[in-house]
Amino acid sequence: MGKIALFMVTSLDGFYEGPGGAFDWPLVDEEFTEFGLAQLAATGTLLFGRVTYEGMAAYWPSPAAQRDDPATAAVMNVILKVVVSRTLERADRAGSRVVRSLEEVAELRAEPGRRIVVFGSSALCVGLLERGLLDEVRVMVNPVVPGLV
Repeated sequence: MGKIALFMVTSLDGFYEGPGGAFDWPLVDEEFTEFGLAQLAATGTLLFGRVTYEGMAAYWPSPAAQRDDPATAAVMNVILKVVVSRTLERADRAGSRVVRSLEEVAELRAEPGRRIVVFGSSALCVGLLERGLLDEVRVMVNPVVPGLV
């Protein structure tokens, strides 16, 4: 059975996203990147909500991602991605598919394989927690305090 783990980044003062869901506040340095790559190395499937998926799908194949973080981009562009959405018709990004319900996520979890990891996707995480589908929660505390800005 594949376990589902949440990997979430939070600031020292408890922020996990900026205004409008922006994820532009973390300090991304060599240590952050190495830790993120270690998380990805132990992951078989990434699980996203629609909004997070669309942001990831726009960024990781881009020239900016290739320039700024080529090692992470290389993994993010080939790993299997599953997006949970009732409104998204299809996932156009290579290696991506759409599921419509948390029941389908539970079926995915029941399949043998490596860990399924949720990055961000706060609304999805609430649903997973409510249904007992999260096996592990990993929280990375980023050394910034965006609430003071």
